[in-house]
Amino acid sequence: MGRNLHWVSLCIVGAVMDRLYFETKIVGSDEGVISGLAWKFGTPDRIGDWIEPGAFKGVKLPLPLLFGHDMNDPVGTWDIAEEKADGLHLTGKLLVDDVGRAREVRALVKSGAVRGISIGFITRKAQARTGGGRTIKSLELLEASLVTIPMHADAKVTSAKSAVQALQLVAAINRAAAHIGRN
Repeated sequence: MGRNLHWVSLCIVGAVMDRLYFETKIVGSDEGVISGLAWKFGTPDRIGDWIEPGAFKGVKLPLPLLFGHDMNDPVGTWDIAEEKADGLHLTGKLLVDDVGRAREVRALVKSGAVRGISIGFITRKAQARTGGGRTIKSLELLEASLVTIPMHADAKVTSAKSAVQALQLVAAINRAAAHIGRN
């Protein structure tokens, strides 16, 4: 299985769409509002691809929010895309009031079972990197999916507010209890 399981390319209207998986911080609320770091600058993904700042310029919104890159499984929209110093940040909404699958996905995000974001795009300008992978300077972002195991280890859901904050609190309590138990 290996590396090829994580990298997928498909033909879409005569162009190749690349899918890069990377773990992200995702945060979602009970209302379905969700945000995350979709691509972290300064580090390559698991296959060595590196997307440079400025490559996401001109993102067309709203962007489809899919589950697992399944184009037949839209669960919401990404309505805000901001390229910041650390990477591409997305904010959107799972359509929990209208789509049953979106409610299921929200539950998976809130539980921590799904915490990755993966982007689907068409490469416009890139060059090969020494040692493997590419440096991508320009792309057309087509979609961003919630996934279990992303290609980029730093791509994470950052806001599923109640769920992520609760999991962080539990982890902090467990660390404190372990520390107290050692003393």
